[in-house]
Amino acid sequence: MPNNISRFGDITMRNFPRNALLLALLLLGSVASAAEPTLELFTRGRVEDAPGSGQFKPVYETIRWDPSKTAVIVCDMWARHWCDGACDRGAQMAPRMNQFITAAREQGALIVHAPSGGMKHYVDHPARKQAQNAPRAANLPEGIGGWCQQIEAEAKGIWPIDQSDGGCDDEPKCPMREMDVRQTPVLKIHDQDAITDSGVECWNLLQQRSIENVVMVGVHTNMCVIGRPFGLRNLVRFGKNVLLVRDLTDTMYNSRMAPRVSHIRGTELILEHIEKYVCRTITSSDLLDGPAARFQQDKRPQVTFIVSDDHYHADKTLPKFAQMLREKYGCHCTVAHGQGQADIPGLGELQSADVMVLYVRRLALPAEQLAAIRRYIDAGKPVVALRTASHAFAVHGDVPKGHAQWTNFDPEVLGGNYHGHGPDDIGSDIELAGEHPILTGIEPAKWHSTGSLYYVSPIDQQATVLTWGQAEDRREPTTWIRTHRGGRVFCSSLGHPDDFRQPQFRQLLVNAIFWAMDRPVPDVK
Repeated sequence: MPNNISRFGDITMRNFPRNALLLALLLLGSVASAAEPTLELFTRGRVEDAPGSGQFKPVYETIRWDPSKTAVIVCDMWARHWCDGACDRGAQMAPRMNQFITAAREQGALIVHAPSGGMKHYVDHPARKQAQNAPRAANLPEGIGGWCQQIEAEAKGIWPIDQSDGGCDDEPKCPMREMDVRQTPVLKIHDQDAITDSGVECWNLLQQRSIENVVMVGVHTNMCVIGRPFGLRNLVRFGKNVLLVRDLTDTMYNSRMAPRVSHIRGTELILEHIEKYVCRTITSSDLLDGPAARFQQDKRPQVTFIVSDDHYHADKTLPKFAQMLREKYGCHCTVAHGQGQADIPGLGELQSADVMVLYVRRLALPAEQLAAIRRYIDAGKPVVALRTASHAFAVHGDVPKGHAQWTNFDPEVLGGNYHGHGPDDIGSDIELAGEHPILTGIEPAKWHSTGSLYYVSPIDQQATVLTWGQAEDRREPTTWIRTHRGGRVFCSSLGHPDDFRQPQFRQLLVNAIFWAMDRPVPDVK
């Protein structure tokens, strides 16, 4: 919120009596304004690289919603599903989901519980009556009372999974059985909440309370969450601002059906479809501490990217690289994206990260955020640092109040000595130095980088140089490894946008990430 006190500069002691009432009123307004709650949400969507290309890239945007104009809809979190696997995953999600809806409620959002088919269990509940008593909306859309199988934007894409068998991933497949369609008791229902499985009642509720924004949690993403009368498609096509919480949902997908990927990956494919054609997503960490929820069955290594650099377009290259790492190498990738700002939400992911990939340029972060990075590194956990990471936390000028910098991060952690760079227009010639698992599969052994050569000599004597760079008569280490507090550290001054188009650099980075996690370097893909 803007600091309204700056408006009072023309009120002097000489005219204070005349303006005392005005000053008091303005101050009260300032306090009230500052106290207004805001939901700060870190959204992810996908946009097409070029119209008709079919190639999409992740994009991140921080938005702010008024909680009093926001609802959280909990879709079909039944007490018992017919599929045992679905029951198990729902039980894993429920505690974190309850924390999420509690946080949203406390900030002023309306919580709508929608256990479809279970309304008979809530006939006398005050929350059920809240929904039933909402007056008919003047703008009640035609079609809000039925399922929606597709919205116009989805016609451009292809549904990514085959769910025609019902989606049970258990083996042997679970028999169809009677379900308990009451909502799981783990999710607490308060009297001021609402209970409905009707699209009409839900719309009436939203209009009664002037709610413009909807956050969806629950199951199953590829069926009820997207298609029910109160689901994503209807809410989007009838004009609401909609977000899906991607770690508080699940799919009904059998991994033995096309495209024959893991159940976890099948869920990701549905989420990616939604991000392309329906709405953006967030994670529960936007309202809660710690990392986003993960199912116990998800054993993939976690690679957490910390990105905030608009100088070399790392805000675009790193999320795209993370997507490739997810698709081809089976990693669970999270991106804490600062959008070039001195604020990087999502650092709670470091608590569960197997490796941190850092690409940040001259930021003094909020003190608690930099402390989170320090805790991760001080614990001896692995670091992969790219290009401007050498001066990630060293700023030019004053440090804003409440922020902190780490001026000796480069020599202390990375073992580097950044002190400038060569001409931007000539780039540098790169060559491999000796043999190391990180250099596996990198061919040819020499290539040209259009990025300027960083001046880093001398680096830590205990570091092992993996690549050298040459520009005119200057030769510098461009990639090296070392250890810090027992953790593996990989540092490279490469990372110019054009470097990500070079297969040698992409393989170097893949290999480095797996080496840092002390895992075998994967085959070239």
